[in-house]
Amino acid sequence: MAAAGPSVFLLMVNGQVESAQFPEYDDLYCKYCFVYGQDWAPTAGLEEGISQITSKSRDVRQALVWNFPIDVTFKSTNPYGWPQIVLSVYGPDVFGNDVVRGYGAVHLPFSPGRHKRTIPMFVPESTSKLQKFTSWFMGRRPEYTDPKVVAQGEGREGENAEAERLKAAQLMLPFSSQ
Repeated sequence: MAAAGPSVFLLMVNGQVESAQFPEYDDLYCKYCFVYGQDWAPTAGLEEGISQITSKSRDVRQALVWNFPIDVTFKSTNPYGWPQIVLSVYGPDVFGNDVVRGYGAVHLPFSPGRHKRTIPMFVPESTSKLQKFTSWFMGRRPEYTDPKVVAQGEGREGENAEAERLKAAQLMLPFSSQ
């Protein structure tokens, strides 16, 4: 009798990045990617994507609405390294350059059903006044070369939580697993 291979479970996610609140910014777009452990593998769908540019709504909420679809399936033999979605929001600065307006990450829901997550967003800030002036003068703000670092804990011990500018983005994830 042949030995059975490791049992596999699937995590299927389909939903959307619904909207965001960035009161002082307009004409923003969103990128997403997933971060997951070594035992995880995508089997269907897209691991990353980029939305259209959206403008603030004309109502009192001034929401930025993307309704950006997400559809991906992962398989794994182990829940360690449960997938996280990382969002990066970009928009133009006063010079017309695309700069980061916020980073955020959240684990995908663990239970089947419809879920709505609010993700706190932050932007990295320069650590010295000279760097702040230079980045303002050159029109280049600090940003991560790889946004996946947002979902990882390594090297984040020295973060100054008070220096982070928090925003809120809405992530709508209807979720099912088998």
